[in-house]
Amino acid sequence: MTGTGSDRSPRARLRALRPESFGADPTGARLARIRRSPNFADGIFQNPEQARRGPSGSGVEFAKIYFDKEGRSRRAPTGTIPVHPTTVADLARPPATGLRLTWMGHSGVLAEIDGHRVLFDPVWGERCSPFPFAGPKRLHPVPAPLAALGPVDVVVISHDHYDHLDLPTIKELAATDTVFAVPLGVGAHLERWGVPASRLRELDWNESTVIGDLRLTATPARHFCGRGLRNRQMTLWASWAVAGPEHRVFHSGDTGYFPGFKDIGEAHGPFDATMIQIGAYSEFWTDIHMTPEEGMRAHLDLQGGGPAGVMLPIHWGTFNLAPHPWAEPGEGTVTAAAGAVQRIALPIPGQPFEPGAERLPDTPWWRPVAKAPQGGWNTTGVTEGDGHPRGVAGADADEKAATGAGTSPGGPGTDSGRGAPEAARTP
Repeated sequence: MTGTGSDRSPRARLRALRPESFGADPTGARLARIRRSPNFADGIFQNPEQARRGPSGSGVEFAKIYFDKEGRSRRAPTGTIPVHPTTVADLARPPATGLRLTWMGHSGVLAEIDGHRVLFDPVWGERCSPFPFAGPKRLHPVPAPLAALGPVDVVVISHDHYDHLDLPTIKELAATDTVFAVPLGVGAHLERWGVPASRLRELDWNESTVIGDLRLTATPARHFCGRGLRNRQMTLWASWAVAGPEHRVFHSGDTGYFPGFKDIGEAHGPFDATMIQIGAYSEFWTDIHMTPEEGMRAHLDLQGGGPAGVMLPIHWGTFNLAPHPWAEPGEGTVTAAAGAVQRIALPIPGQPFEPGAERLPDTPWWRPVAKAPQGGWNTTGVTEGDGHPRGVAGADADEKAATGAGTSPGGPGTDSGRGAPEAARTP
């Protein structure tokens, strides 16, 4: 569905002049379909549960937290973030179990599932911004060139914010023959950037498309959208459930916690692995992003209420998008997993792992390159190699020395300052 036409109104001419990175507004048949959506009302897409899209609370209090000197010192790594050195070679071998995940940083994950390759939210650009000279810059290089990953069957986009939908990345992928699965309305951006309408699968919530042996379903999420000067809420945001003949995975995109995760799990789960957003949260916008504790709760809801499968924490570590300490999302996930007795994977960027394998990447790799929280690192919940958490007594002295763990069981960071939401970072 192209939605293109011969509209030469003054508004259409102004749209043609705006920066390419802003994308395009839905028009024509695409706009008509949006207006028919059961999730569209009062001129905008609606959340499954009421959510404040912008910051709440005092702007003065927000500024105090954002510009606090001590808080700012914790928002970036103190050293070089490790990146897996053999990503391309590792991906050349098929997964032994039929399911392999490779976290490329932030929310980007390559999922190899039952003989198919799905690339979620790929961002290979240097900045998640409409401009190449300004905006949040990546904190580590991409683990491998995009072309070196090999053929990708489908690229899945969760929503149109700059840290999930990246113009240079999409343009490079447009030159391949991959298919794009996107939420309703997002196809307008991709068509402007050169993706043929024939390679778009544009879905409303709870709609599915079949690509090869995979069924991909756009599932609800609690977030918002927008790339331009005026955020018209005319493109949908989504989480995604992907089911193959043998395996199932879930990608949260960006979302606040909401009870609908239970419904998604009942309809499409349980999942062999979930990829859950656990970074860029704040008490100033609790409705649209999840904390690590909320992310773990979402994972458990998706799995029927108890620990099952493997959780991969995403949406952290690559870009500095909020004033919480850089390492806090990782630490919080370790602590939450210990409380839930849930298997988690902690790969460095570019490190492939198989959720069905006996051993999972488990080292808190961020600790040697992060400023330690007050009271030292919390060794409760450090995993045992199979992704299962263990208590403080199981963390030996060698591991403490290697990771820089302290002897006091402090929390995952006492700084509570958290930064500007995507609405404030999107012109």
